[in-house]
Amino acid sequence: MNRFKEKGAKWLFTAAASTSILFVILICAFLFVNGFDTIGKIGVVDFIFGTQWKPLNNLFGILPMILGSIEVTALAFIFGVPTGILCAVFLLFFCPKKIYPKMKSVIDLLAGIPSIVYGFFGLVCIVPLFRDLFGGSGKSIFTAGFLLGIMILPTIVSVSESSLKAVDKSYYEGALALGATHERSVFFALLPAAKSGIIAGVILGLGRAIGETMAVSYVIGNQSLLPLNIFEGGRTLTTNIVLEMGYATDLHRMALIATATILFIFILLINLAFAFLKRRLK
Repeated sequence: MNRFKEKGAKWLFTAAASTSILFVILICAFLFVNGFDTIGKIGVVDFIFGTQWKPLNNLFGILPMILGSIEVTALAFIFGVPTGILCAVFLLFFCPKKIYPKMKSVIDLLAGIPSIVYGFFGLVCIVPLFRDLFGGSGKSIFTAGFLLGIMILPTIVSVSESSLKAVDKSYYEGALALGATHERSVFFALLPAAKSGIIAGVILGLGRAIGETMAVSYVIGNQSLLPLNIFEGGRTLTTNIVLEMGYATDLHRMALIATATILFIFILLINLAFAFLKRRLK
C-alpha cells in the first residue's frame, strides 16, 4: 500500500512539473511564432530600431519603448536595490527586537499591495511632488522608476534577509576575532558571503520591475517618443501593449504581440546576465 502511494505521489509530482514546463513551452511557441512572423513582415530594422509608433500609418517602431523600459528598470535598480539590501541588514543586525516584528509586518504588507494601488499612490502623491520639484507634468520616466523602486523593495528585502540568515555564523565570529567591529563584520564578512542569494533577490525584483504595467501606466506619461530626458514622459514595452491591445486589429494587434516577444527576450537576457554574474561570483 505504501509503495502504491509513493508511486502515485511520484506520478502526481511529475505530472505537475510536466504541466508547468508544457505551459512555458506553449507560451514561448505562441510568442515566437507570431512575433517573429510579424517582425518579418514589418522588417527587423524598422520594428526594433524604428523611432515612430503610428499604427494608423503602419509605422511600428519600438525603439522608444525599449529605451523607456531600460531606463525605468535602471532607475528602479538604483532606487530599490541598495535600499532593500540595507534594509535587510538593518532588520537582522541593527534593529531593536521590539521594533523588528512591526517593521517586518510592514514590509510583508507592502508585498501584498496590488500594483494598481501603487499606481494611484504614485498619481496622487508622487506625481504632484515631482511636478513641484522638477517642473513639467510630474509624469515621467523618473517618476515611474522611483515608484518601481518602492514596489520591488519587499522582494529584495525578504530574499536578502533570508540569504543573510543562511550564512554561517563563523564568518561573523571570525571577523570579530580578527578585531573587526560589528559594522565591519556585517558589511565585509556576512554581505559578501550572502552575495549569491542577494543576486537572486535582485533578479526577482527586476523581473517584477520590467514586467510591471498598471502602476507604470499611471505615472510615466505614456508618450511614444524617444526618452532623451528622464524627467519627461515616455512609454515602456508593457504599457504600450496594455494601452492599445483593447482596440488593436490586424497588423496593429500582431505588432503588439511582437512587442511582447521582444519583452520576453529582454527578460530572458536579463536573467541570463545575472545568472552568469552569479556563477562568476561563486
